[in-house]
Amino acid sequence: MHPRLVLLSARLLDPATGAFLPETALAASGGRIRALGDDRRIRALADPSTTVIDLKGAVVTPGLVDGHLHPVSGAELTHGLDLSACTGLEEVRAALARAVRELAPGAWLHGWGLDPNVFGDRPVETAPFDTVLDGVPALLLLFDAHSMLASRRALQLAGVDGPRTFDQASSEVVCDADGRPTGLLLEDAACALVERAAPQPTRQERLDRLAATLDAMAAAGLTGAHVMDANGDSSAFFSELDAAGALPMRLRVAPWCQPGTDAEGVRALIERQGTGGILWRTDGIKIFMDGTVDNGTAWLERPDCHGESTHAFWPDPEVYTRTVGAFHRAGVPTATHAIGDAAVRHALDAVERARAGGGPGVRHRIEHIETVPDDTLRRFAELDVIASMQPTHCCDFTRADHTDNWSRRLGEERAARAWRCRDLWDSGATVVLGSDWPIAPYPPLGVMAGARHRRPSRDLTQPPHGPGQALTALEALQGITVNAARAAGEEGVAGRIAVGYRADLTVLADSPLTTAAADLAGLPVLLTVLDGRPTYRAPGV
Repeated sequence: MHPRLVLLSARLLDPATGAFLPETALAASGGRIRALGDDRRIRALADPSTTVIDLKGAVVTPGLVDGHLHPVSGAELTHGLDLSACTGLEEVRAALARAVRELAPGAWLHGWGLDPNVFGDRPVETAPFDTVLDGVPALLLLFDAHSMLASRRALQLAGVDGPRTFDQASSEVVCDADGRPTGLLLEDAACALVERAAPQPTRQERLDRLAATLDAMAAAGLTGAHVMDANGDSSAFFSELDAAGALPMRLRVAPWCQPGTDAEGVRALIERQGTGGILWRTDGIKIFMDGTVDNGTAWLERPDCHGESTHAFWPDPEVYTRTVGAFHRAGVPTATHAIGDAAVRHALDAVERARAGGGPGVRHRIEHIETVPDDTLRRFAELDVIASMQPTHCCDFTRADHTDNWSRRLGEERAARAWRCRDLWDSGATVVLGSDWPIAPYPPLGVMAGARHRRPSRDLTQPPHGPGQALTALEALQGITVNAARAAGEEGVAGRIAVGYRADLTVLADSPLTTAAADLAGLPVLLTVLDGRPTYRAPGV
């Protein structure tokens, strides 16, 4: 078989060792790397149908994989007004005023990326924006995508005029002392009350947004992602793009198992496992153990400074434990959103109990792990639980001096244990890096850079938050290549440049190991290859 793709004059970087391979060229066909060698030998394998690319000394790594991503919901949530650059209330008001002036009469205003730190010591509520949003139905998604602000007109149109009760223990329509909504909606069930009242995009509009988003991710160097939801039309969208040859990333998809899911629902989720297409498949389950620190909906062993964050997402955590056990016995890996220390501990306890009951070998995951005490660290390696981390959350939403909302809620002791990437790595855990987009930007070089410098990406002159928790350049690369493959149970076919491995490759202008952390996010991506075909080529390549 003649190769479909030949890459010449390359520096082939092995993330397992950090060294360049002795070969300078590779050939790929049938989605796999078929040969490695010098330029002359590999060029001789090509025929007129082969795509031959001379990389002129560029660096090839295994394809970069985001360990935690929400492409479908992210493509839907990140339309409208981007508020992520606003650092104070006046900036937010000015941005809203500009958007209102351009808004058609009666139209809804959608904003996203709002950082609660803009409120300083004030409550997170719509009151500071009442004047500019007078009569305007508006939904402003906070950066964590677990909460939003709804304007008074939006609440009115949705018929939300007081508190509500939800199956999700952390969901809340936040109200003042008189029972009037403040505009703050916590967690999905509460947000959905008002979202349903807003005009909805058409199915084609949603599909087009997703396709454009995935193409942009490929241009950033991503060849794959661990997708942490499969709600609504997600599976149908992936299938449609895959069948058309328009899926530019390899996706491992974990549908949600929510509180209240009964035995029949668990069986249905188990039966979905393995479904998919050529470049995507359902593999695993996503479960929420808590919410977020910023909202007061994380599950902490001691309350935060407001007396909040004291409850699990599941009203009865024992039901969660039994649910993890059911998935484990069926050979289904789980990925548990656990941010607070109590949530992380309970998730580890659940895995330990599931493993003690026997069953097939299953590698479970815990997502986020924002603050944990010392005695939990070793348990990740002991239980072979993947530590899925998003270092740019620490970089962009907290501060070294702990004056940010997240740190102030937790207090000095727990804020000093922020995103313990180094400690988890040194304890023997498999640390996988991701963005959690749309919470933080998806470019993988930025994620790797954040793991190394731990500074605000908008201003790298600021001091780092917990510099002792930084990863090395090689560890950051491993966290998005070989470790991502291990988390997916694919260490024998992905994450390395070797004959027989997948031809999923990212080509960079220089080595990510010798590029300074402050410069890494700007390192040019020259070529992205998925399954042996280019999904992105920079001009001139």
